[in-house]
This record gives sequence, C-alpha cells and structure tokens, in this order.
Amino acid sequence: MKYFCYQIGIEIKNQLTSLRKEFFRKTIHICTAFVPLFLHFAKVPAIICLCSAGVLYIIAESLRSRGHEIPLISDITAAAARKRDENKFVLGPVTLVAGIVAAAILWNETGASVGIYALAFGDGLASLSGKTFGKIRVPYTHGKTVEGSLTCFAAIFCSTFFVTKNCSVSLVVATTGALIEVLPLKDFDNLIIPVVLGGIVVYMTSAWPLLA
Repeated sequence: MKYFCYQIGIEIKNQLTSLRKEFFRKTIHICTAFVPLFLHFAKVPAIICLCSAGVLYIIAESLRSRGHEIPLISDITAAAARKRDENKFVLGPVTLVAGIVAAAILWNETGASVGIYALAFGDGLASLSGKTFGKIRVPYTHGKTVEGSLTCFAAIFCSTFFVTKNCSVSLVVATTGALIEVLPLKDFDNLIIPVVLGGIVVYMTSAWPLLA
C-alpha cells in the first residue's frame, strides 16, 4: 500500500510538472500575438529582430545541447522543454519564429495577422485546454483531444473575425486551422499554421472581392 501511494504521488508530480511546462511554453506562444502590432508600425525592424532572436536561440541551444549553458536562454528552454525534447535540440522556438517571419514576408498585413493570431491563440490555447480539460482522445493524433480541437477552432474563428470582420472567411480559416492542429506534426505546426491560414485569407479576399 505504501509503495502504491508512492507511485501515485510520483505520477501526480510528473503530471503537474508537465502541465507547468505546458503553461509556460504556451504563454510564450500567446505572447506572439503582439507581433502583428510591431509589424504594423515597423515591419522591417520587426522582422530583423525576429530573425536575430531566432539566430541567437539556435546558437544558444546548440551550445546547450553540447553541455554549455547560456544564462537566461538555457534556463527558459529547460523550463519549457517537454519530455520528448529532453537531451535534444529543442526545435519549437525555431519553427515558431520561422512561421511568423514567413507569414509576414509572404502575405499582406491582414493575412499575416490572421496567421500569427491563429498560431498564438489557436495552437496555444488548444494545447492548454487539451492538457487541462481534455478527456476525449482523437485516434492516431498522439494524444490530441476533442476539447483541444474545439478550443482551437473557437480561438481561430474569433481572432480571424476580429481581423477580417467576415464570418465566411473566419469559418474556413478556423476549420482548416483546427484540422492542421489536430495532426501529429510536432513542432512543425508552428510553421504550417501561420503560412497556410494567412494564405487562405489572402486568396479568399482577392479571389472573391465581396469577402474583403
């Protein structure tokens, strides 16, 4: 009985640690919602800053993976790293920056904003909701939940409507975003979501002017 209680305690502790890391990691995700504001007022400097931050992270993480700790950066990475990332190069921040920069370069302000907001709120809140409240698992998705997918859909719909003021565009973007998010893409959803969803907005508003 004592051993059983000990095992239960260890399991609860591991779950709380995982949840804490997820909250910290997705808080960083959600903070990227400020990027469209910077892009609006100073697009080129914002992109340069993002690229510089990405390069700095790659250098710091490469050193960390070789046993050389970099103050602050390595601490943040360790605090946010998931179990699958232990003793590996943590790729998430690289794909996060790459997705944001790609959307900013490829699409107009509306498309880029929708893509970045979808990444910040859709992907960010989906994971938090799934980890906290998720009960119904979606098969073949490596643990994704229905609750997380519904949260993703709602967050992307609301953020897209905030930008476009168009229900049809928001519905298509939110549906596509939820479908992408539920796929077991690991960290590459950070790259795919803003680029694909931003592209959908640009295409729909240019192909059908009445939707603009």
